[in-house]
Parts: sequence; structure tokens; C-alpha cells
Amino acid sequence: MKKTLLAGGLVLPLVALGTHFAFRRPPRAEQGLRSGTFEPPREAPAFSLDGSNGKKLSLRDHLGKVVILEFGYTFCEDVCPVTLAHLTEVYKKLGSAARDVLREHLAAFNPSFLGATGAPGELEAVQKAYGVVAKQVVSRNQALGYAVDHSSSLYLVDRQGKLRGLVPFGTPADDIVHDLEFLLKMGP
Repeated sequence: MKKTLLAGGLVLPLVALGTHFAFRRPPRAEQGLRSGTFEPPREAPAFSLDGSNGKKLSLRDHLGKVVILEFGYTFCEDVCPVTLAHLTEVYKKLGSAARDVLREHLAAFNPSFLGATGAPGELEAVQKAYGVVAKQVVSRNQALGYAVDHSSSLYLVDRQGKLRGLVPFGTPADDIVHDLEFLLKMGP
């Protein structure tokens, strides 16, 4: 099964993690994050995978930047295309200064996003570290043969490499933009 982890300079789910920290959804307010938060913030699990740009992709290389980490799959029929299109909308709504946080991506959606992949064992370790659940299922499209059902949230990582927010699938782009701008204003 070919799996792809998609990351950007701008990230994913936690349902299975709930061990060393509490997760809470704050009230909607102009201050603070609108997405769920990690209380207290904790180090985002490190990883190093093969990037879509031909170089190694390591979360550590993005310290000093706000990151959205999205676990996506090339054989995901429903959630991944919608999420990537949604992140493209978020990207467009960010000002040009904020766009600098994003790097390269899959050209079909946005050339500033960056994808990564690795051996099955490497990907499983990263998925486990982030609490991502994924399983191969029969595809509705017989030409594909199979599809991947998986967790569908985005992780927000601050400039210090700490997990700060968990954005559920379907969160309005304006709320994600708000959270990214909030994290960017926090400074290094």
C-alpha cells in the first residue's frame, strides 16, 4: 500500500493519543486558537521522511515556522482531496508574509505545500506518534482497487516545534487562518 504523508510549512489528528495531556476545545473568541488545543503544549513528535522535492523532510527543519501537518494518502478518495483544496483556500487567505511559512506541495493543489513518504515501518511510526488511525478498504472506484480511510484532522505546530492545535475536518478556512495568524504573532 503506497502511503503519503503530506506536510506543509503550514498540519493532523490525535484521538488515539490522549495520554500525557488534555485536549480541549476553547470557546470561540477573537483571542487564542479557535481549534482544539493541546494543554499543555507538548513537543511535536519528530520525523524524517523522503520529501516530494527529493530531499529529506524533517519537522525539525521547520523550527521557527508555523506548520500544519496533514496525514494524507494518495488512495484517499474523499477526505484528502477536500482537505488539500481547503488548505489551498487557507493559503490564499493568508497574507503574503504568512505564506512564507508554507513550502512546496503537490502541484495539483498548491506548489507551496511539501509532501513526504517513507517505508511502511517509518510511516507507521510517525502515524503512531501522532495517534493517526488509517486502514486500507475496498475502493468504490474499481480502477483504484483500494482506498484508505483515516483520521482527518490537522495538527498545528508552533515555531518552537510544540503541538498547539488540532483542527477537525470541515473547520472553516477563516478559523484556520485565524489560528495560523495567532501562532505567527506569538513570535519565535
